[in-house]
Amino acid sequence: MSAQGDERKLLESIGGRPLDRRTFLMLGAAGAGALMLRAPPAGAAERVRTSARIVIAGAGAAGLATASRLAERLDGAKITLIDARKEHYYQPGFTLVGAGVKPASYVVSTTAEYVPGGVELIEERVAEFDPEGKRVVTESGRAVAYDYLVVATGLKLDYEAIPGMDVARIGRNGLGSIYHSPAAASATWGALQEFADKGGVGVFCRPATEMKCAGAPLKYTFITDDHLRRRGNRGKAELIYNANNKVLFSVPIVHEKVRMLFRDRGIKTHYDRVLQAIDPGRRIATFRSPEGTVEQPYDFINVIPPMRAPDAVRNSALRWQEGPWAAEGWMDVEKGNLRHKRFPEVFGVGDIAGVPKGKTAASVKWQVPVAVDHLVADIAGRKSDAVYNGYTSCPLITRLGRAMLVEFDYENNLVPSFPGVVAPLEELWVSWVMKTMALKPTYVSMLRGRA
Repeated sequence: MSAQGDERKLLESIGGRPLDRRTFLMLGAAGAGALMLRAPPAGAAERVRTSARIVIAGAGAAGLATASRLAERLDGAKITLIDARKEHYYQPGFTLVGAGVKPASYVVSTTAEYVPGGVELIEERVAEFDPEGKRVVTESGRAVAYDYLVVATGLKLDYEAIPGMDVARIGRNGLGSIYHSPAAASATWGALQEFADKGGVGVFCRPATEMKCAGAPLKYTFITDDHLRRRGNRGKAELIYNANNKVLFSVPIVHEKVRMLFRDRGIKTHYDRVLQAIDPGRRIATFRSPEGTVEQPYDFINVIPPMRAPDAVRNSALRWQEGPWAAEGWMDVEKGNLRHKRFPEVFGVGDIAGVPKGKTAASVKWQVPVAVDHLVADIAGRKSDAVYNGYTSCPLITRLGRAMLVEFDYENNLVPSFPGVVAPLEELWVSWVMKTMALKPTYVSMLRGRA
């Protein structure tokens, strides 16, 4: 059987029902459609002639999607993409690797294969942003001038902010962390298997900073619970989830649903507990709580580090100067169009944008067309009415074979793509199929500017 066939067979067995070819294809199309429905306006279809110099800092999902859309809509522009990374990671798949559903290779491709024709790729990192001088400087000291700048640098995983944390030890002595890399996600799966075979104390948490895919800590808690049950060892384990504030999820109705599921599955919850340090040798995690410092022994832990803007943005005039987004250095952009508030020729898309929602791949799909439409409108001498409403999607896995497709906006309104068909707060097999089989093709289409 082919690798694709093996994967399909695995997913069928997890789902607990046969998956005939017609259903397989139908659900694949439906899942892809779910993320492409209700897309923001793409603006005028004609190509705009221009000699503008456009720099895109960062070649992750947001940067590549931006490059593809600009290359499609502009004729004659000099578009330069700057990023040192040669590998491209499909980050929504890290949880699936850590769950044993996908191999590490599933989330790895190359940056170069998604760079559109006519776009220059400089394989360096941006070391300095100079918005007053309208230029960026790379790590080698190369200055690149621009007329328009799109910042899509992503964020920084700040493992160093956790005393005692050693990323080289992920996968050993019960230490897991799916965020670090595909290899670390795979190593975390190995540590989870050992825990599921023996039981003990499993500890889960999230940082007190903004973070990408804020549902991932919850997903991995549910996944661990399910693996224990499948091996008949749930009674041998205690699972503890430590919320960084007073809620499990920022959308109140989703928080309540998760709270009830945790209660029903015997997952203990602590609120206002933030990981402060870890001792991997002794297997003790130290948390800050309203009552003071708390030491929590563990047999397995999934560490999620604080997340901040990369240093080049944090040390620049592009960051928020005050308010809730200032401390971590996020970009000071208008939440509706992603344009910088003080430098109108600069836009921020993806994880780096300092907006109330939006640090998911699905958010990128909505943000990029809006930012691009405003940028192209500037070049064409017109106005754009495209608006990003904060759309964020979280396929929240609640057990292997089931997930809730949670979609919401800035106002915490649920905005389901399939109202009346896929209920956002129900644990559904079809939502699981979307997450595990349909979303990656949609993601790749997004990188190529087609979604």
